Amino acid sequence: MSWRSTFKTILIPIVSILLVFVIWDLIIRAFAVDAFVAPSPLDALQSVRDSWSQIWPLTLATIRETVYGFVIGAVLGFLLAVLMAQAKTVQNLVYPVLITSQAVPVIALAAPLVILLGFGLGPKIVIVAWIVFFPVAVSVLDGFANVDRDLVNLAHVMGGSRWRVFLLIRIPATVTPLFSGLKIGATYAVTGAIIGELVASTGQSLAGFQRTANGNLDTATVWGTTLVMTSIGIGWFLLVVLIEHVATPWRYRATRRRLGFRQSSTHSETTP
Repeated sequence: MSWRSTFKTILIPIVSILLVFVIWDLIIRAFAVDAFVAPSPLDALQSVRDSWSQIWPLTLATIRETVYGFVIGAVLGFLLAVLMAQAKTVQNLVYPVLITSQAVPVIALAAPLVILLGFGLGPKIVIVAWIVFFPVAVSVLDGFANVDRDLVNLAHVMGGSRWRVFLLIRIPATVTPLFSGLKIGATYAVTGAIIGELVASTGQSLAGFQRTANGNLDTATVWGTTLVMTSIGIGWFLLVVLIEHVATPWRYRATRRRLGFRQSSTHSETTP
């Protein structure tokens, strides 16, 4: 990988995030915003450092809720998409219910879940799975719908059974849409975990810690905790992207080959 590719892949996102902090700090200074309204980035980060012994175990709990719910939602979404793709009747029956399920506000779903599952880990996992489930199911179903029909017909003509065509052609065609759905789900999974903590926690939680800080008018800690929550979401998204790179290396190799072909062609044209 060239230094330009490295810059685009790694440094530009880092610079963009740092730019957000710089703009945040400039707004605080330019408008002389009081600390009890909005702290500076440095104050928010300082509050996280000062309370790290309390925040860290709560952060681990939130990560655990996010991971459990994300995995369950992704697996169920994928399996349901496979079932709907294989049986049109099932798709016609389930798809409207799938759409309707997403019209239910997540915060409204939390209260019935507490009644059904009680306070604890269960409602939080279900809420995260509920959020992740839909984008994965829809993305994979679209992947099945856009399989190259000519390739499928050719495989059948050459004697490929329905099962082999499904495993070797149709399933691989869903890999890219699957990761698109997973990345969408990754950005919202932490939101589900935090909603679950606000509604279904009786003990300490990251959301509860923030709510306590808000009640104490500790604005720096409120903003600092928000940064921690955001970091969990960004980290989870980047992990999904990393897994995508490992699971689909052919996409990036193909891109590099095309770039290399253009460069070599340009070089040959300019060389006398």
